[in-house]
Amino acid sequence: MLRILRLLPVGLLLLSACAHAASLEYVVVLDAPSNIKDVLEKNLDLNRWHDNPRLDAEQLQRLYRQAPEQIRTLVATEGFYAPSITSEITQQGQAWRIQFTIAAGAPALVDTVDLEFEGAIATQPQLAELRSGWTLPPGLVFRQAAWESAKNGLLRKLLLERYPRARLTQTRATVDPLAHTVALKVVIDSGPEIRFGALKIDGLQRYPVTIISRINKIKPCDPYDEAALLELQAHLLDSGYFSRVDVSAEIDMQTEPDSTAPASSAPLPVRVTVTENKRKKSGIGIGYSTNTGNRAKLTYEDLNFLEQELKFKTALTLETKKQSATADIYLPLTQDGVQYSTGLSYVRSDIEGEVGKVSSISAKRIWGKPTLERNLTLEYLREQKEIDGFAPRNSQSLPLTYGVTWRDTDSLLFPTNGSIIHAQIGGAVGGLLTDQSFVRSTARVVRYSPLGKKGIVVLRAEIGALASSSKDGVPDTYLFRAGGDQSVRGYAYQGLGVAQGTATVGGRYLAVGSAEYQNWFLPQWGAAVFVDAGNAADTVAALKPKVGYGVGGRWRSPVGPINLDIAYGQADKKIRMHFSLGVTF
Repeated sequence: MLRILRLLPVGLLLLSACAHAASLEYVVVLDAPSNIKDVLEKNLDLNRWHDNPRLDAEQLQRLYRQAPEQIRTLVATEGFYAPSITSEITQQGQAWRIQFTIAAGAPALVDTVDLEFEGAIATQPQLAELRSGWTLPPGLVFRQAAWESAKNGLLRKLLLERYPRARLTQTRATVDPLAHTVALKVVIDSGPEIRFGALKIDGLQRYPVTIISRINKIKPCDPYDEAALLELQAHLLDSGYFSRVDVSAEIDMQTEPDSTAPASSAPLPVRVTVTENKRKKSGIGIGYSTNTGNRAKLTYEDLNFLEQELKFKTALTLETKKQSATADIYLPLTQDGVQYSTGLSYVRSDIEGEVGKVSSISAKRIWGKPTLERNLTLEYLREQKEIDGFAPRNSQSLPLTYGVTWRDTDSLLFPTNGSIIHAQIGGAVGGLLTDQSFVRSTARVVRYSPLGKKGIVVLRAEIGALASSSKDGVPDTYLFRAGGDQSVRGYAYQGLGVAQGTATVGGRYLAVGSAEYQNWFLPQWGAAVFVDAGNAADTVAALKPKVGYGVGGRWRSPVGPINLDIAYGQADKKIRMHFSLGVTF
């Protein structure tokens, strides 16, 4: 009789569902601790099949019967091996209510960890470091995800350096549900210690082998190091000679022993496969910038200039407010990833009533990685400035500037979490091809923070200061102005600064801040609201912020985010459109 009563709700469910097969409705209620409820909601088959039109009453009955065992399996992945589960199913109108009440019980804790090492690693002092780095020690709750992470993390440490043939030969987790403990055992075979062999290059046609060998720091008999392979690949891509680069060690290839290598190693050839960029390229483009107006650009590039492995790049850019001509020569990238270059440029600009003409010659050193990039620039400038109602001013300067950029984001192209910091300090000494001594420093910070599943908050701040006895003779490039696409939106490009007659000129100080919320309602499309504030002035007291705010659209294009903003400048009482490509930084 009791068995019949227990089966009665299921029978009623079956009869009702047969009558309403086209509109089978049910709700699953989970009364469980928060630390396991989320796992159950995402993985329980009763939830995964919800609203599936193919689900019939017979299948629902089977899922209901299987659910307790599935719940035990799921909560075990979170370290709970003796849960108490009760279930209840009731009819509510045409729908059904299915409830599970789960008492998780005490979690299973790691009791002992037995790590055994075989192969060449067994006699190395590295063992102590590997044991101390084990991430699931006694006393922690045994979770399946943590167990997999600990095993794979231990294996990866060997695979990345010296032992690319390492493998897990035994892994065991023995659970005692009564004592709520787990005993772990891992046996790992490192295999032999592996060393690099000779460099093998495929794909070179236009450029000499030295293009690669000069950059390569991997020497025969060096211990295997995956980071060295990735570094070589990154440096080759950064060199600009190649559109595609693959660098790998032929781990599965049978190689003859190398007499110069230790007997315990098996040298692996380092295979570099490249696809070359064309040696000479020219281009023409037209466009429009909401900062500087209409644009036409001509470019020319030679990747083996004078047959000396030099890169030569030149460009002529004609814009409504600015015209420029540049020519740069880049020396081959060094083994340490250092890029030296020298260049000439001429820039004429007519912005906010100030006409500037600047000729310069520069030498630059760039080094580091995308996460920490540094540069040192020495340039000589001759500048002429003209403002209506004022006599033209000519000046010269020889500033030296050091810059550093830190990037700690989840993506370099489309960041959603993390920070970017850029700082510069530089100056020039009067009398050394310089009319006016000065020291200049700037700092810019951008912070990305996710908000909910689709939102991102972007906070931006920038400050700058110039120390000099007079602004006269200081190049306009080293003064500060604000306003425009990537500054204070709602105002004209470099329209915020120091008033001089009918013109706006650069000041000694800069302060800009911005707050923006982006909502990515589709994977590639988003909308934004923002408020910017900032100004440039000759004194800190005069830095009265001008405010702009508005809305915008965002598109994750193949080359980076494209931003289109409509902003209102509160001080000017004007609405402006702003368009930019790339990360606002």
